[in-house]
Amino acid sequence: MITIQNKHWQVGILPETGASIAFGRVKHNDQWVDVMRPTPVSDYGNSSNCSSFIMLPWCNRIKDGVLRFGDDTYQLKTTKDDGTARHGDVRKRKWTVNTIDAYYINMSLNSSDFPDMNWPFAFSALAEYRLDDAEFKWTLSIKNEDTRPFPTGFGHHPYFAKPIGEYLPHVQIPCNQFFELTNYMATDAAVPLPERLEFREMRSLGEANINDVLTDRIGDEPARMYYPEYQTTLEMYADPLFKHILLYAPEGEPYYAVEPMTNVSDGFNLFADNIDGNGVFVLQSSEEQRADVRLIVKQS
Repeated sequence: MITIQNKHWQVGILPETGASIAFGRVKHNDQWVDVMRPTPVSDYGNSSNCSSFIMLPWCNRIKDGVLRFGDDTYQLKTTKDDGTARHGDVRKRKWTVNTIDAYYINMSLNSSDFPDMNWPFAFSALAEYRLDDAEFKWTLSIKNEDTRPFPTGFGHHPYFAKPIGEYLPHVQIPCNQFFELTNYMATDAAVPLPERLEFREMRSLGEANINDVLTDRIGDEPARMYYPEYQTTLEMYADPLFKHILLYAPEGEPYYAVEPMTNVSDGFNLFADNIDGNGVFVLQSSEEQRADVRLIVKQS
């Protein structure tokens, strides 16, 4: 594990575990407190239990692992529990550290280095984490290293700490619509928000079970997570390429997730069926796409 740190943030990075984040802490009363779900040391090799992991070259699920593009169909490997291709195929891979200092780390991955990569097209990826005063910046990119164009998407799966009881976090998600999901996957275009997902104004996360993809973001407004115990707010600014935010709050668990994603869950099938709002983009040979997420800590 590699630690980068300044006066506002203390962050652990795991290059050999998919360039995942092991912990994200902020200063409160001269003490470091976990605002991201901390990873047990025994789980440093398990991206699923990390504070955050990278989803690439697709986000979330592809139904039955069937990837359709143009006139071609490709069968991806699927997970045993739900039979989908899930969360991309870089989070369990070893990334190469290119540059590192006290506040910054730059890592890369090339799919050609992994003969068992679960993707039918050649690509490379870059992940950067940088601390700049109160800002914790994540940069992610993918480049088409193939001779053929391909559809793709990426995102981050950060888990945040959820204190129970009177210190439940408050959340604001600046989105006007959401996707109705079947088995956690979108089957049609987005629709207006129901009352249970009305997070356009800051409100307590509550104890309800939530696992929904919100979309139709409101301008450049950030998502906000407020921690009453520490009087601390995290503002999440995401590049417009991240069209969707998945809000995941399992009932009774001490964590929740606010996930910026380019494509919606099973967006590749929406894309193949020409359904708007899927968020999938196509890279031509040698073309690259990158996008940033910035977490800014503010304390009152």
